[in-house]
Amino acid sequence: MNRALGYIWGTIFVLVAWWLLALCVASPALPGPVQTVQELAANVGTLTPQFGISLERLLLGLAIGMAIGAPIGLFSGMFPQVDRFVAPVVYILYPIPKIVFLPVMFVFFGLGGEAKVTLIVIAVLFQATVTMRDAARAVPKGQMEAMRSLGGNERLVFFHVVVPETLPSLFTALRVSTGTAVAILFVAESMAGSTGLGYYIMHSWSMLEYARMFSGIVAMAVMGVVLYELFDLAERRLSAR
Repeated sequence: MNRALGYIWGTIFVLVAWWLLALCVASPALPGPVQTVQELAANVGTLTPQFGISLERLLLGLAIGMAIGAPIGLFSGMFPQVDRFVAPVVYILYPIPKIVFLPVMFVFFGLGGEAKVTLIVIAVLFQATVTMRDAARAVPKGQMEAMRSLGGNERLVFFHVVVPETLPSLFTALRVSTGTAVAILFVAESMAGSTGLGYYIMHSWSMLEYARMFSGIVAMAVMGVVLYELFDLAERRLSAR
């Protein structure tokens, strides 16, 4: 209930601030919330497929990136011999903005969804690797030694000590990666192709349909909120076990 109340107050604050800013600017380029909601309702049939396409690309990129990056990070944090190889690669490539690889992705995969998903995978992979590597390093050594003293092998130490201890960091990586992935997806969809929320927003802007543009922005914000809530729900369920 408190969480729902927080969303209600947060939404009211954003809408009021938006409405006041639209009044102050008094420009067609910044429509008010009422006009945007009306446009959203009028174009829901057009917007919904674009929402689904973007959501599918985002979820696929997040899932593949986390599935690759999280284990690499955990093993790198657990085993120094692995980290000696992984750390230099991460330090060299991680600071590079992944969006600069977008033209390369278009060359190899074309202008379709594969290039956009691949770019999200690359960005999420590095963030997951760094986060989970640090999380594995922070696992108390005493817990791992206690498991080993009871006859546990490295497999048992990994699944019964390291994974439960680093689970909160996994969901932190998911939240951080989601923000990055949404930004990358918007840029990729707006630059090439004719599907997705990014294309919908930029096409509306090019046609000077500002209320339609803002309806796409609202849809992208809703997508982020839904994903964050799903991650929080999954974390609460898994942490309670």
